[in-house]
Amino acid sequence: MRHVFSYHGKHYIYDVGSGSLHECDEAIAKLLAGQPVALTNSELSASLEEIRALREAGLLDAPETRERPIKSHEIKALCLHVSHDCNLRCRYCFADEGAYHAKREVMSFETAKAAIDFLLRESGKRRVLEVDFFGGEPLMNLDVVKKTVAYAKEEGAKLGKKFLFTTTTNALLLDDETIRFFNEEMENVVLSLDGRKEVNDAVRKTVNGKGSFDVVIGKIKKFVRARGDKHYYVRGTFTAKNLDFSKDVLFLADSGFDSISMEPVVTDIEDLQIKEEHLPAIEREYEALCDEYVRREKEGKGFLFFHFQIDLEGGPCLAKRVSACGAGNEYFSVVPSGDLYPCHQFAGEKDFLMGNVFDGIQNEALRMKFAENCLFTRKKCEGCFAKYICSGGCSANNYHFTGDMNTPYEMTCAMMKKRIECAMHVLAERKSSEN
Repeated sequence: MRHVFSYHGKHYIYDVGSGSLHECDEAIAKLLAGQPVALTNSELSASLEEIRALREAGLLDAPETRERPIKSHEIKALCLHVSHDCNLRCRYCFADEGAYHAKREVMSFETAKAAIDFLLRESGKRRVLEVDFFGGEPLMNLDVVKKTVAYAKEEGAKLGKKFLFTTTTNALLLDDETIRFFNEEMENVVLSLDGRKEVNDAVRKTVNGKGSFDVVIGKIKKFVRARGDKHYYVRGTFTAKNLDFSKDVLFLADSGFDSISMEPVVTDIEDLQIKEEHLPAIEREYEALCDEYVRREKEGKGFLFFHFQIDLEGGPCLAKRVSACGAGNEYFSVVPSGDLYPCHQFAGEKDFLMGNVFDGIQNEALRMKFAENCLFTRKKCEGCFAKYICSGGCSANNYHFTGDMNTPYEMTCAMMKKRIECAMHVLAERKSSEN
């Protein structure tokens, strides 16, 4: 399968089977897209020869894998919901403003210890394990986070295992001591901020109903200055209220943040929900962001935008791309009670309760369903050029919007395809500059 597309007068061929990207002239693009093209005999012969050479090199119309991945039952990661409470009341919050449609509570250290013991016990031969401290707002239970990190490192060392820790925070409680702790212990830190003050404060409000921007912007800047070369992301969410989200991404970049993610909202709230009618504006916005992204990078003022970072040469192996995320099999979320769910977006849904950290996995049938879930169980993905890059989308989003983990949510698909085309253009421009 091949995908032929144009971006601002440049023409590209993405070969799905080989994962190769080629820039070509308009004539070859039209020929491969089956469109009429006016060429002389010599021009046609030259174009056909280029196409033939690519095919012979295995870079065009290459065979695609049909082999299903063999998945391990060794658990590699846990998302610890150390706080089912939050000091913000964001309107679009999928987690019911931190409470997950249940009582507001925090995880005890005893439960967190049991979670680490469960991970160590079920990790098999894996040497590198991951723990994400999540909420709600994890800093509302910082003492347990600190104790859990120390316990995991100590117990892991006894077994020759290393832990990588991540925290997602809204930064309201971020202070100097916490910044030092994060920079010493966290492999990655995700800080939530939606961009411009008026955009952020329209939905990200504190418990007393006030906007959070003025409280957190200085704290996030201080954290980033102290972070050095360690990983972090400033993560925003765009809604139907700010379809000009490229301005928010660029605002974040101009604020000194060089690792940025801006995600489309996942909600059914009427005035915030992204709908099909918004797609043309969103696609234009990704292009506007892409153009400025390329311009800044060429001027030596670039930044990292998560969705424009794809590696067609040295990225995840094909087996991992086919396997998808591992939720419900290699990765689980742990809520404050110790109950296990496939991931944070399924947390609290009784149909997806899989066991608990004290007794282990109880619902093996559901685990097997997640283990069998992969790109090839998502039939609608079969003819999609993006399938080996997105792996069929998020199982939770698919389920919540279509009722089936294996039926992709078409709104997400449309945005993903546009982002990938922009990312491929970025990659081509970067390669061109290097040469």
